[in-house]
Amino acid sequence: MINFRIIYKVLGALLFIEVTLMAWCLLMALYFGEDDILTFTISLIITLLGGILLRFLGRNAENRLSRRDSFLVVTLAWIVFSIFGTIPFLIGGYLHSFTDAFFENMSGFTTTGATIFDDVEALPHGILFWRSLTQWIGGLGIVFFTVALLPSLVNGSTKVFAAESTGPIKTKLHPKLSMGARWIWIVYLFITFACMGSYMLFGMDWFEGINFAMTSAATGGFSIYNNSTEFFHSPAIEYTTTFFCFLSGVNFTLLYFSAAKFKFKELWKNSEFQFYCIIILAFTVFIMVELITRNHYDVERAFRSGLFQVVSFITTTGLFNDDAGQWPHVTWVVLSICMFFGACSGSTSGGLKCARGVMLLKVIRNELRQRLHPNAVLPLKVNSINIPNSQRVSLLAFLVTYLLLLLLVSFVMIATGIDNVNAITICLSCMANVGPTLGLEIGPTMSWSLLPDYAKWFCSIMMLIGRLEIFTVIVILTPSFWTKN
Repeated sequence: MINFRIIYKVLGALLFIEVTLMAWCLLMALYFGEDDILTFTISLIITLLGGILLRFLGRNAENRLSRRDSFLVVTLAWIVFSIFGTIPFLIGGYLHSFTDAFFENMSGFTTTGATIFDDVEALPHGILFWRSLTQWIGGLGIVFFTVALLPSLVNGSTKVFAAESTGPIKTKLHPKLSMGARWIWIVYLFITFACMGSYMLFGMDWFEGINFAMTSAATGGFSIYNNSTEFFHSPAIEYTTTFFCFLSGVNFTLLYFSAAKFKFKELWKNSEFQFYCIIILAFTVFIMVELITRNHYDVERAFRSGLFQVVSFITTTGLFNDDAGQWPHVTWVVLSICMFFGACSGSTSGGLKCARGVMLLKVIRNELRQRLHPNAVLPLKVNSINIPNSQRVSLLAFLVTYLLLLLLVSFVMIATGIDNVNAITICLSCMANVGPTLGLEIGPTMSWSLLPDYAKWFCSIMMLIGRLEIFTVIVILTPSFWTKN
């Protein structure tokens, strides 16, 4: 059965980490001397009491997690983090309903980037920093962060990592998971600070730099300005954003092996990375041609806007430098395909993942060959790793479930009055953790505040399911999860 004591213990430890995050925001509020000082003080105390209560409930727990416990603790971790994360928004009066506050936090922690705020520039610096920080922590995963920070918290952390990690193929960086997690966090920190330094070099101040660096490295998309990166009117900043979002969409383990050990040839030999680059290049050229011929952009602006938006959508970042809602509708199809695929497994992006795209293409190729040679035994290899039949079945199950969820929730939203294009791209945006949507009611540069409350809850659930790669959440909803040993 479920070991609730160890789950309480882990959740309590996670809330202590959330208290630390709020303390950083409190320091930011004190530095700028704005009205969110009391907000974060109260929020910090309530979250601390919640952590103490959960740790008390988890006292004398066996220091071991089963696979079933792992699925439950990962799902609950994201929900509990988001619930306590609503406190600063509600106490400060920046959002007036729990639904809106929960949506905003779930969007932050899952790095979706969809926002309820119509005017983020009216928010104090501490709240803006909190929004960016939620995305940065959620980028590699809340529990993954804990494994790196508190490796001795529980035995069975490998199961927890498996429940939260993204992509069909897991590559170990170090025999000890906690050490591997630390190395990946070092890569993440390096990208974040390099991004911040580059932003400041091209004209941002330190507060702008750290906020945009956190949301770029996390491929999140929250901005401290209503116009996102378009606010700066700086091609240099837009190219910088594109580069670091692209980098954050690459498998971090592959980045480590390539950069730290100077084996850059390994990067180019990786079939997932090749697929990722080919999609970006092909779609950028297509959109560039469309913008030149139909919207009369000059060549450089067409290239910059096309590349920025393609990278932003495929890495599921959601930052923008142009209003794609004003582009030819055929470009919406291209951007929707980017939303669907996402970037590489083991990165901070959402979506199906390019690794699954490569596997699907090879499955189709093998099926065509099998038609010609029925008795042939055809291996399916990705980067010289043979994919067993069990993983091929899992791939098809994942794809079918992904599409069925999209169709089901899209149908519900259309049936309740949301227009077709918005309903479909809203669901795709939430499942892939992208943020922007394509349509007239809620365009790529608009907030999601117009959605009715029931739609916001559907979207919040879709964000969580998409971030935890569907089955981690769905498995706990099955009767056998609770009844069978």
